[in-house]
Amino acid sequence: MTDRQVRLGDLGAWLIKGNADRVDLAGRFARDPRIDSWCVRPGYRSRLMRAGQPVVFWASGSRGHLPYGVWGVGRVAGGPVEGEPGAAWTVPLDLTVLDEPLRVRRELLRADARLAGAEVFRQPMAANPSYLTVAEIAALREYLPVPGSRPALGRL
Repeated sequence: MTDRQVRLGDLGAWLIKGNADRVDLAGRFARDPRIDSWCVRPGYRSRLMRAGQPVVFWASGSRGHLPYGVWGVGRVAGGPVEGEPGAAWTVPLDLTVLDEPLRVRRELLRADARLAGAEVFRQPMAANPSYLTVAEIAALREYLPVPGSRPALGRL
């Protein structure tokens, strides 16, 4: 399957992933639900990331013991930071992980025809950052807490 070119005109939000099978994401976010940076792969997509763009955190995994899917929302806080040669880049974020009952399960999103074709489902092993189109983020908003509810998410 070929990689679709991301175009800023159809970019609804960046999507970054973390594998909850490899790292104790649940424990990490129970201690501190804020994410201020995350690893991204060097490339044209990372170079398109700018402060103020919406970003979604996707917890992935295969063990089925956690509610995988959208765990957090926020904004890109700045352009990517290049790592040492051969190392990953990072992108600064202003992102809050949702309380567990507010997280949106992947099964629910996959069942929504408007989201079933999202890149995270088509290419689940692809490197960060992934993305959601304008139409996909509009559909996802219907599942997220209302701005102003706890936690305060701002406008995604």
